[in-house]
Amino acid sequence: MDRSIALRGLGTLMLCVAMAGCASVAPVPYSEMASSAYLAPDKSDASGRVPYRYSTPVDWRSYNKAIVDPVVVYRGRDHQFGDMSDKDKATLAAYMQNCFADRLRSRFALVRERGPNTLRIRLTLTGAVTNTPVLGTLSRFDMAGAVYNGVQAARDGEGMMTGSVIYGVEIFDASTSRLLSAFVTKQYPGAYDIKASVGALAAATAGLDKGADALMAQLN
Repeated sequence: MDRSIALRGLGTLMLCVAMAGCASVAPVPYSEMASSAYLAPDKSDASGRVPYRYSTPVDWRSYNKAIVDPVVVYRGRDHQFGDMSDKDKATLAAYMQNCFADRLRSRFALVRERGPNTLRIRLTLTGAVTNTPVLGTLSRFDMAGAVYNGVQAARDGEGMMTGSVIYGVEIFDASTSRLLSAFVTKQYPGAYDIKASVGALAAATAGLDKGADALMAQLN
């Protein structure tokens, strides 16, 4: 029995260590993004998902076309990919390209040429964290994990030992190249999204889905 208690204690300790590691990954105003000098702390964002933003008054409804630049994988020294492989970065970039283009297509005609009433959207993948294999899923059922994830779910926070994705969005008026809006954001699935805890990149791709929906909410 003592051995069982000890093992549970060790498991809880491991979970706490993992939580501390995940909590340390937070977006920064990436120095090599073109809009870096414009980004400022977004005090209106209580969620913490969008810590830095630049915005101007824009009537988004006056735009009905959009150019979506190829997703850029950020190579600056302040990237937050950790030791993620180039293959995984490329996989996320490709998913991001398709995901955001699909969402934007529901509201804009996607074009390649600059012109009036056209937005140009630049997406920069700046960081990502993979799921912790097996333990990420098991933490949804472990007692300590259930308590932590319950609290996180209530506050729309990150689940235990699941991944995330960090990226920048820069939106320009295509005809004038004027920067209209820019932000960096960290996105992740709901704390009890079991499906997003299975597979190394599942949480990051789920985060991209949520991010694309958030961008569409901004542009509508």
